[in-house]
Amino acid sequence: MTNSLRRMSIGRLILYVLGFGLAVIWLAPLVWMIVTAVKPAGSAVTVMSELFKAPFTLDNYKYVLGNASVWSWTLNSTLVALVVTVLTLLINSLAAFALSRIRFIGKQLIFWLVLMGLMVPIEAKIIPLFQIMVDLNLINSYPALILPSLAAPLGVFILKQFYDGIPKDLVEAAKIDGAGLLRIYWSLFLPLSRSSMAALAIFTFVTSWNNYLWPFLAVTEEKMMTLPVGIPTFQSAYTAELIIPMAANVLASLPAILAFILFQKHIIKGITMTGIK
Repeated sequence: MTNSLRRMSIGRLILYVLGFGLAVIWLAPLVWMIVTAVKPAGSAVTVMSELFKAPFTLDNYKYVLGNASVWSWTLNSTLVALVVTVLTLLINSLAAFALSRIRFIGKQLIFWLVLMGLMVPIEAKIIPLFQIMVDLNLINSYPALILPSLAAPLGVFILKQFYDGIPKDLVEAAKIDGAGLLRIYWSLFLPLSRSSMAALAIFTFVTSWNNYLWPFLAVTEEKMMTLPVGIPTFQSAYTAELIIPMAANVLASLPAILAFILFQKHIIKGITMTGIK
């Protein structure tokens, strides 16, 4: 018994050490960014021995917040992220409901095609997506930033797995009461899947907020840039100044960090409940 407890204690200690090590690896760049953002211009922020030494200043944040372009980029990022999140939830939940509860020819094939979409990296779709946007004359517009992000196979998969676990008796009872498919979807499936929908909403918002590659290609006008695309413009073309971009990065990271802190329970609950029968 003692040997068994000792082995459990050693195993738990190893897990704690590994967890602590991973936390340090994850937090180190974040700490470096935060400290760099409050260093005066010209400081040696790449030298660890100098990074945490005074002086410190908030003038970098004043400079960033005083730039009108930053507010325009923030508005663009917020608008795009919110619209993408709302439309993705609507489209994914409807698709998942159809694949889970509606019988039609080719349903299994369509579901497998959705799963195959998970295996295609965004880099492989960049050229055809860009050509489509050019042909539709949508470059430098909000639709160009929003439409390609609405195809989210992972969301369809997560919600379908949850919908499959909803008892058929509830659906049959709703049909007996005279509810149609849309009423069942709106009044039964959506309320029951709030946790999964919340988790998907947070992931979608954060992913859209941090998206860089596609907005970088889809917009060329400064007024249409999002924060991830606009922030690198703070960096001089002739010097590798890191302090001002780091201050902008700290401000740009706050919405994503706050979203995870405030809604982490929904994320955990939504993922753990997915697929449970």
